[in-house]
Amino acid sequence: MDEITSLAQQRVPFLFVISYDKSKIFSQKLDELNNNILFKIGKYRNYLPIPIDKNYKLKKYLIDFKTYKQEFKKVIEEIKSGNTYLLNLTFKTEIETDLSLKEIFIYAKAKYKLYFQDKFISFSPEKFIEIQGDSISTYPMKGTIEAHIPNATEKILANKKEMAEHIMIVDLMRNDLAMVAKDVKVEKFRYIDKIKAGEKELLQVSSKITAKLSQNWRDNLGRILNTILPAGSITGTPKRSTINIIKNIENYNRGFYSGVFGIFDGENLYSAVMIRFIEQQNNKLYYKSGGGITIDSDAFSEYSELIDKIYLPL
Repeated sequence: MDEITSLAQQRVPFLFVISYDKSKIFSQKLDELNNNILFKIGKYRNYLPIPIDKNYKLKKYLIDFKTYKQEFKKVIEEIKSGNTYLLNLTFKTEIETDLSLKEIFIYAKAKYKLYFQDKFISFSPEKFIEIQGDSISTYPMKGTIEAHIPNATEKILANKKEMAEHIMIVDLMRNDLAMVAKDVKVEKFRYIDKIKAGEKELLQVSSKITAKLSQNWRDNLGRILNTILPAGSITGTPKRSTINIIKNIENYNRGFYSGVFGIFDGENLYSAVMIRFIEQQNNKLYYKSGGGITIDSDAFSEYSELIDKIYLPL
């Protein structure tokens, strides 16, 4: 995190990419980026968008429900033992497509996008933190439903399991912000965003939490990020013990998936959580996805959500 702090102290605009476990950290001045790293973050981008003008294929080699349920049961046992209350369980799924990673990135419709050296892409709907002036905001996203379902908004907001899950994440993120800032408050609670998910549209539930940083936060940016990472929305609560359980249960290395990326524009910071993520390994593509598990979760519903999140938003 030292390089991130150094660049912020110099008020130099830069891009940063941080892996889930913070073991890999990339930072580079925006004017030094070449075309093997492309991004879109809010009003900032370093490429020209191109509408897709051809049909494409997407084939998914899904894990079977039996395999998913085995891991799901392990999470439920940890919850019953009091070691976690909410855990974000994820898997990687092999996919095939006739598009390259860079083509998917260019064509994808998403609020936050990153193409990183032909190694992975993320097209994320989820903000992580924004810092403008001395105000820091975070936007945890928990709760998903297909938009075409009758009364979808009312159903997702009334769902007791989804409500409990969202409240836990909001509480966790409030505590995380309190470690680096003061005057923490929930500014907006459980609002709806509509996102394109391939041929489907999904509704996702988010909240906005704000706090006040000290005026010299730019001189301590690396410490701030290190303190609040990984993002609570993709771990669970309590964070430390839940991270350890994830390490024991998930049968792969998340790598950059569910880490964060963002830019510092010389004054302010904008960032996103790297969900909706495709990675290239040994000339194969793997899509990493998952969802939050609580004591009230239904295994098949969670399995279906994992599958629904495997899409290309083209």
